[in-house]
Amino acid sequence: MSSTVPSEATRRNARVALWCAVGFAGMVGAAYASVPLYRAFCQLTGFDGTPRRTEQAASRTLDRTLEVRFDANVRGLPWTFRPQQTSQTLRIGETGLAYYTVTNNSDHPITGRAVYNVTPELAGAYFRKLECFCFSDQTVAARTTVEFPVVYFVDPKFAEDFNTRGKSEVTLSYTFYPAQNAKPTASGVPSALGGTAKAGL
Repeated sequence: MSSTVPSEATRRNARVALWCAVGFAGMVGAAYASVPLYRAFCQLTGFDGTPRRTEQAASRTLDRTLEVRFDANVRGLPWTFRPQQTSQTLRIGETGLAYYTVTNNSDHPITGRAVYNVTPELAGAYFRKLECFCFSDQTVAARTTVEFPVVYFVDPKFAEDFNTRGKSEVTLSYTFYPAQNAKPTASGVPSALGGTAKAGL
């Protein structure tokens, strides 16, 4: 009884198929990893108008003031989302506190996730957040209004950068989207740190 030995061409084709499979798996993995990696890169560098996160307030403030405007948007959610203030004027380096309000107009808890950016985009590198409700799932109970705080400041280096030192206004914009694979809590209590719920509104 004779055994069949694979030809060199057959072995070569098998190796090519194996490498193609490995390459495809790698591309799929990279695609899934690219979103959080891109988000982390933007938060670290301020790229694409993304404000940077920090844990410490500015070490100094300037006499120069800056107007910070606030914007809110919703995509695919039965929510009413708006800033409680149109704008704030503060000194560069001074810590500001702003509030956004979300109302869930539906009859059941819904979970959303907010993304944000700053315009002009070059200002994103100097806009710092000490506390915000972005990039984490926020569950809002049915017919409930929730307040979300944002604590922020603009780095004094904003006034030294040739590209931003002449700017007198920046806009902080949030957009809420439906959260993917969301698991709302049984009670529907919002998950935001410091969020204040007002039921029955």
